[in-house]
Amino acid sequence: MREAIFFDILQNMPKETRSPIIVVVGHVDHGKTSLLDYIRKTNVVAKEAGGITQSIGAYEIVHNNRTITFIDTPGHEAFSKMRVRGAHIADIGILVVAADEGVKPQTKEALKALQDSQTPFVVALTKIDKPNADIERVKNDLTGNNVLLEGYGGTVSFQGVSSKTGAGIPELLDLLILNADVLGLTYSPETAATGIILEASLSKTRGVTVTVIVENGTLRKGDAIVTPTAKGKIKNLENFLGKPVTELIPSSPAVILGFEALPQVGEEFKSGRLSEEEMASVHAPEKKLGVRRNDNKQIISVILKADVGGSLEALHDILKNIPLKENQLINVISQSVGEITDGDVKDAIASEAIIVGFRTTMNAAAENIARIHNIKILTDEIIYKLVEGIEKLFAELNQAPVKGELEVLALFSSQGKKHTVGGKVTKGQMKLKLVLEIQRNGASLGQGRIVSLQQNKKDATVVTAGNECGLEIESNVSIAKGDILKGV
Repeated sequence: MREAIFFDILQNMPKETRSPIIVVVGHVDHGKTSLLDYIRKTNVVAKEAGGITQSIGAYEIVHNNRTITFIDTPGHEAFSKMRVRGAHIADIGILVVAADEGVKPQTKEALKALQDSQTPFVVALTKIDKPNADIERVKNDLTGNNVLLEGYGGTVSFQGVSSKTGAGIPELLDLLILNADVLGLTYSPETAATGIILEASLSKTRGVTVTVIVENGTLRKGDAIVTPTAKGKIKNLENFLGKPVTELIPSSPAVILGFEALPQVGEEFKSGRLSEEEMASVHAPEKKLGVRRNDNKQIISVILKADVGGSLEALHDILKNIPLKENQLINVISQSVGEITDGDVKDAIASEAIIVGFRTTMNAAAENIARIHNIKILTDEIIYKLVEGIEKLFAELNQAPVKGELEVLALFSSQGKKHTVGGKVTKGQMKLKLVLEIQRNGASLGQGRIVSLQQNKKDATVVTAGNECGLEIESNVSIAKGDILKGV
């Protein structure tokens, strides 16, 4: 009954028109980037953004006095994650198909992504300036892949474009506005702001920096904000140009400072005057070990990285031959050559994968994000050692988790109920907010809770066996060197 009343109130709230959010997808060489670059460079607002759009992954343009928001990276982690969850971040997609090549395997993958997320789309036939462009052949090619274009028995709009000359691009933008008008995109300005996390990073100077797309309501500086895994208060709010603002309406990309911890890419957020119950609903993400279950099968998701193509091929072959339990399956999410980047780690977060690297390095940003989200990464220069590590990990994944245990090596301070100690994790793992049993000489003295956790002088959510860490524990019990702290 309460839900029905709330729904009626929501339906009767005043609505205002919002601008469309657009994502561009298609084959890697079919001109996605060139198309976006041309649109941005010929638009005064987007041009003003300069390099900022590259860092936040989204920007706005104005066409015929109408605002359009573009997500700058077609393979965006948030788009992938929302697709898996059966939702979509974009209102309209642009499927790019080169007029000189037609439908390619990646085109089909992009098309499936749009269809799975039920995102309406238009087709941009790129590279029409090429001498060997054959628009009619490509139209027939699309029809053969169940993309029924206008004039070919269907309703999907299309437009030929050239990112070199600009031909057809104004007409493509007109199509986007027309499709947006048909969809009737609206929002309720008085409701709590909701939207999607696009990016999340940790900066030494700015702290937790989060990029979002607002979908409904009005996002305001000073409001509380919460996702399933993080919360905070909006201390600073910036638009896509990097300029401070006090509020933003839907379809606007925004950069937020004020989260207490990194939210996960692809999560939904809610912001406004939130209740204590809503703020308390946050749950820190569990350790990502790349495991999910399906029909009693344990599916282990893996991202492979190597120094060169030959090494990558060898690593993939070895992985296929590693002995598994009957209930285990390996799912290789992606494989590529080069160092482990923050993008790889974000992919691992989104897909709950393990990263395996052979003769490769990891950049500082990736290491930082992996540490905060406790993503499991195995790397080695020697293949047999890497194989041993993988086999050991796969065996551990099939076992029940060991409760955390830590030996107190030093007591740094003790004031009232707050005790700051240093110790070594001897079993399992120590997690932020973990309830502990405090033991001395085998006898239980009482319980406490971890309220702060650090490893190598950096904040952490989890510290695993074999590592030393610093902890702030809330307890009525006095803690001493030599005590054993056990997870309850």
